[in-house]
Amino acid sequence: MTVIDTASLAGVSASAPTLVHLSGDIDIFTTARLRQRLIDALGDSTGLLVLDLSQVTFCGAGGLGVLVGVQSRARAQGITLALTGVPPRVTRLLLITGLDRHFPSTG
Repeated sequence: MTVIDTASLAGVSASAPTLVHLSGDIDIFTTARLRQRLIDALGDSTGLLVLDLSQVTFCGAGGLGVLVGVQSRARAQGITLALTGVPPRVTRLLLITGLDRHFPSTG
């Protein structure tokens, strides 16, 4: 199950990022809930939404679809979606699909 802990830092500074911590599996059973929570997080974001994937144990094709869809919504709202703490398995998946070039990384 994917656990999402959203830490909106917007109250600290108008340009501070919104940080979303994800954990567990991002699969067919969790993508719908993940999509909605990330869309909700976009509503709290000012200019940068950072997804911390350091605790993600699996990401399937549906998870990639959610990331691409949320990134598209973010761009339409003038928000940058960035990834941090990307585990090696997810990094490999992003490289194989070419999506690594589409998501900025914060580390």
